[in-house]
Formats: sequence, C-alpha cells, structure tokens
Amino acid sequence: MNLKIIFTIIVALIHAYIWYLEMFLWTKKKGIKAFNLKSKEFADETKILAANQGLYNLFISVGLMWSIFYDKQSCILLFLIFVVIAGIYGSYSTNKIKIFYIQSIPAILTLLLTLFF
Repeated sequence: MNLKIIFTIIVALIHAYIWYLEMFLWTKKKGIKAFNLKSKEFADETKILAANQGLYNLFISVGLMWSIFYDKQSCILLFLIFVVIAGIYGSYSTNKIKIFYIQSIPAILTLLLTLFF
C-alpha cells in the first residue's frame, strides 16, 4: 500500500469520525466538547443541522474510499479538494483555526502526495 492510499484513508477516517460526532454525539458530552458548543440546550436546538452536516462528511468519506477501491485519481483529487474547501470555510466561518488544522492540512498533504507521487 503506498503513501497516497494511506493518507487518503486517514482523511476518509477523519470525516467518518466527524460524521459520527455530528450525527450521533452532537447532544452528548463528547460532541458538545468536540465542537465547543455553548450549552446542551443549544446542542438540542441544532442537532438536526448537525446531523445534516454529518451526512455530508460521510459522503466525503465514502467518496474517498470509493476512489481508492476503483483507483480513480481524479475522484480522489475532487474529494480532497472538497475537504480542503470545507476546512477553510469551516475555520473562517467559525473563527477556529483548529478546524483548518484537523480538516484541511491532512487533505492538503494527501493532495500533494496524490499529485506528485
């Protein structure tokens, strides 16, 4: 297994975990802490929105895994670009650089590996 595949799997797993947090743990202590939500009440009020976000993260994860199994470099590139953009926007819109580090940096590294190796 080459480095490009390993990093693509890591990015896919990050997004599968984000899906799990947003869809199933949003209103739980772990979800509230992970997303620095202001209160349990706020988490309860926004859980449908979070589940929707989570579903999109799952789509990214599944798309990346599908691309690996079918060795479609263009699909890998497309989904990695989606991840980078989502991380940039998420970081900008919430004013939390941590989102960029967790989401975009692994995807950027994987993009570089995919393009040059």
